[in-house]
Amino acid sequence: MPRAMWRGAIQFGLVTIPVRLFLATETRGGLSFNMLHEEDHERIQMKVHCPVHGEIKRSDTVRGFEWTKGQYVVLEESDFEAVPLKTVRSIEIEQFVPAHGEDDGTRFVKQSYYLEPEPVGRKAFGLLKSVLADSDLQAVCKIVLKDREQLAALDPFGPTMLLTTLYWPDEVRDVGELDIPEAEVEFKPAELAMAKQLVEALSGEFDASRYHDEYREALLKVIDSKVAGQPVEAPAPEPQASKLTDLMAVLEASVAAARGEAAGAKGAAAEAEAAKGSEEPISVEKARKARSGSSKTSASKASASKSAGASKSSGASKTSKGRAASSAKSGTKSATAAKRRKTA
Repeated sequence: MPRAMWRGAIQFGLVTIPVRLFLATETRGGLSFNMLHEEDHERIQMKVHCPVHGEIKRSDTVRGFEWTKGQYVVLEESDFEAVPLKTVRSIEIEQFVPAHGEDDGTRFVKQSYYLEPEPVGRKAFGLLKSVLADSDLQAVCKIVLKDREQLAALDPFGPTMLLTTLYWPDEVRDVGELDIPEAEVEFKPAELAMAKQLVEALSGEFDASRYHDEYREALLKVIDSKVAGQPVEAPAPEPQASKLTDLMAVLEASVAAARGEAAGAKGAAAEAEAAKGSEEPISVEKARKARSGSSKTSASKASASKSAGASKSSGASKTSKGRAASSAKSGTKSATAAKRRKTA
């Protein structure tokens, strides 16, 4: 059971809904590495150092705010709890807005959290979730997390609601800082039609299970090879980037490649469905063993038939030789008997 990282209440109007907050995501993509001394590969220790007392324990540290140069005021945990602001222990709903509005301010997401209602507030929690879902609305709210007030959005999400913290408007950079041409680029009708075909070839229903961190998997293979003392395989050469001198040719090639990949994916899916319909699914390893076994059996049968044929032919030749020898002997005997008659 995950541990709640915050406890408080959703507040809108005079309605109070006690809830608990849980992190909705966890980081698994990156691999953690340790800093080592290059000479002897000993792990580097990051110690907490005080300029006056030298090395100290991390538990002996406190949080301080530098209010003037070199002067600090220490804040205890109780000081943070005593901040005279509603959002310290409540999710204060400020406004309800369309869930899919044109304002892109709610697209700059920082972190997502699941909400779990306390037993006493389950009915009100379900009522708010149903109203938001039926009205296609999103609640814009504020909450204090990690010693800072955060702008957030509240949305229905399956059996619960999702609280998503957002960047404040003054934290979002202006797109005017980018070097983007003001004039609209003109396209040829054929280029636009081919681009639409490429988009259609790559379109489909989103399936999150199709996507995984390929870089992490490849890096783990490199690490396994180094642990086993084996040479690391060199990556395949990168295909050269196409020059956009002929946009139509590049689009046509892209459409053909996308359609080929889609056809291959459909064929693999059809094979998987056919395998599901069989009485007993056969793994790849079993299929390989079955193929090798059948090839060995056929080879042994062929060799057995060859040896049987050879033995038959050798037996036939021996029989014919014996017959020829016996006929030769009988011929010699009859010739000798004839000579004896003439002599007599």
